[in-house]
Amino acid sequence: MNPPMPSTAERAWLLEAFKGLGCLFIVLHHLAFYGPMADVVAQAWPLWVGWLNEHGRLAVQVFLVCGGFLTAQSLAKQENFSGSLLGRLVRKRYLRLAIPLLASLSLTVLVTELLRPIFDHDSLSPSPEFWQTLAHVFFLQHLAGMDGLSAGVWYVAVDLQLYVSALLLMRLAQWAHASWPQWPLKAWLGTLWFALVAGSLWWWNRHPELEDLNLYFLGAYGLGYLAYAVRHAHATKIGVWAIVLLGAVAWWLEPRWRVATAWGVAICLACAPQAWWSGTGQSLSPWRQGMAWLSRVSYSVFVVHFAVSLVVNAVVTHIWPAHVWVNALGMLTSLTLSLVAGAWLYEKVEKPAATGRRWWVWTEVFIASTLLAMLINGTL
Repeated sequence: MNPPMPSTAERAWLLEAFKGLGCLFIVLHHLAFYGPMADVVAQAWPLWVGWLNEHGRLAVQVFLVCGGFLTAQSLAKQENFSGSLLGRLVRKRYLRLAIPLLASLSLTVLVTELLRPIFDHDSLSPSPEFWQTLAHVFFLQHLAGMDGLSAGVWYVAVDLQLYVSALLLMRLAQWAHASWPQWPLKAWLGTLWFALVAGSLWWWNRHPELEDLNLYFLGAYGLGYLAYAVRHAHATKIGVWAIVLLGAVAWWLEPRWRVATAWGVAICLACAPQAWWSGTGQSLSPWRQGMAWLSRVSYSVFVVHFAVSLVVNAVVTHIWPAHVWVNALGMLTSLTLSLVAGAWLYEKVEKPAATGRRWWVWTEVFIASTLLAMLINGTL
């Protein structure tokens, strides 16, 4: 779900597989968690639906680790990391995240209000408010204690927070290296990341009240960052043992599947054989092409799939409220249409250059959509 992607030549088959599968599981998780179709399907397959409901969210940990890895990869190419460069990178990241999100939210708020009279379900977000709309534009809704207008909006905000944290840590490492040059910059950076990951996994991640802050997720994100450092460093054994230590102590303090998932993905990224990265024998296979495509459109699928699932849930529940097989097919239909909608959003909205002008256009569209939704609801 991280929009900035390396070039085709740099993309690794293993990363594509992780992001592609994660994309599928997060959509299925939301179908199991939010939709009434899943409640009907659970009558026949309770274990399957229950697993998606409870553990499908672990895909978020996969995306966090991959996001940290890709951030480390992109920042490794930067030299003379100045304050002005930091500002440009933050702006670029924000625009890449915001434009597809604003486009999808414009659809979601209208779909929600149009369905509300015939689809009375808890999965529908509350009617939008003006200040809530502005908070979504700048990813501040959860920090301000407001409800999200779509599933997973919190993740986009946290992703930007994590990216800014990585940039600030790079600046701090450069300052430390300038002050104590006897220690290499990479050593400072690795030490700072180790300390932050330890603080997150061993303390902050054990406090659910911090779920809206980057501190809660820095552990998984930082494991990805460290995995990249291990894979491209000479002290490979030391780095691997550092990752092992971080995860082992975290599990000893409090066993958590989210930590185990992030830990396992990070070790895999750090230690996987080169053939897993190059995809030897997979370059032209349907599996490789499918994972590459899913990886490429994963962010657009993530931000638009909730609107699609609302429509499919409403139609199936209204016409076939109790037919298990129809509801199961409805879940598969929702997944398929989400991929189609995500592919369209990627080509038309995410793929074009993320400029300030395009951001302004989509911000206006989003605000207009929320005002129209408020008019439909009678709150304007």
